[in-house]
Formats: sequence, C-alpha cells, structure tokens
Amino acid sequence: MTAIQIHYHDTPAGELIMGSIGDRLCLCNWRHKKTHEQVNSRLKRYFNTELVEGNSPVIEQTIQQLSEYFSGERTAFSVPLAFAGTAFQKRVWEQLLLIPFGETWSYLDLANRLGDANATRAVGTANGANAISILVPCHRVIGKNGSLTGYAGGLGTKEKLLQIEGCLPQPEQNDLFA
Repeated sequence: MTAIQIHYHDTPAGELIMGSIGDRLCLCNWRHKKTHEQVNSRLKRYFNTELVEGNSPVIEQTIQQLSEYFSGERTAFSVPLAFAGTAFQKRVWEQLLLIPFGETWSYLDLANRLGDANATRAVGTANGANAISILVPCHRVIGKNGSLTGYAGGLGTKEKLLQIEGCLPQPEQNDLFA
C-alpha cells in the first residue's frame, strides 16, 4: 500500500503536520499536540502503512486552501478526505463537516444531531480524536454554556480560529450578581 506522505507547515495559528494517502488528506494535526504520536500510530494501523516525509498534490491543495482561510478569503474547504477511525468517530466527524463557517454547536447539539442526547461524552471523545483539524471543524464545538473547551491546538488556537470566523462565543454568566 502507498505510504502516508507527511509535510510540516507553519500557519498563523501554529505548525501543522499534514498527511495524505493516495489522493486524500488523512492528517492535518497540530504538530506539538500531546497525542501526536497516538494519532500517527492510529493512522499507520488503520491504513496499514508507514509515514514518510514528502509532499503531494492534495497537501499542496490543503496548504493553498488554508492560506485562503487564514486570509479571510475561504469559508469552506474542498479537499478530499480520508478518515481513520471507528464507525462512531466517522459519524461525529461527518457531522462536524455540517457546522457552517461562523457558527458553533455544543457537544449536546452534536449528540442530538446523532440521535442520542446522552452521548455527549462519547461525542467529546470522538471530537478530540479528529486528526484533520480546521478542515473538519472540531474547533466549532463548544460547551453548552458558550465556554471554550479543550482543543488539540490549545484554547488560544481555538479562540483564534473562532475569531477568524467571527463566532467567538461569550460564555453565559451563572453568577447571580453578574
């Protein structure tokens, strides 16, 4: 089988590691993420191949579209994707693709769209396992009170991405005196 071509790329939000298998993007992850090696291992097992440094047309397409995103010229991506995960994870990631640019959904919203309001923790876990950051917009998922919650690239990066999209939420104040 074809190896996963990987390429490192700096963005205004941090350094990404991108990977492609064949003509599809399978990786667009924050290089310094704590679970970086775990994600790489999952990709190697799932696709039964190795990671090798290189480049590909789909990586170049991703770099171009990310550049347009960061400059405010792009609100949707058209890069072909290859997901490496369980059936449930893939369902969650496919739902993430439906969150419009400039909007946020809560984990509960996402669980409801999957038909199970009790699945918020499982949705959160699947969201955190997303290996294709930005293009599969897990950064658009927030707490039901509007708070920013964990993000692989760090909360500062999540905040920056939501600012780019003009949808940085203001958390609800639960303080009686607020």
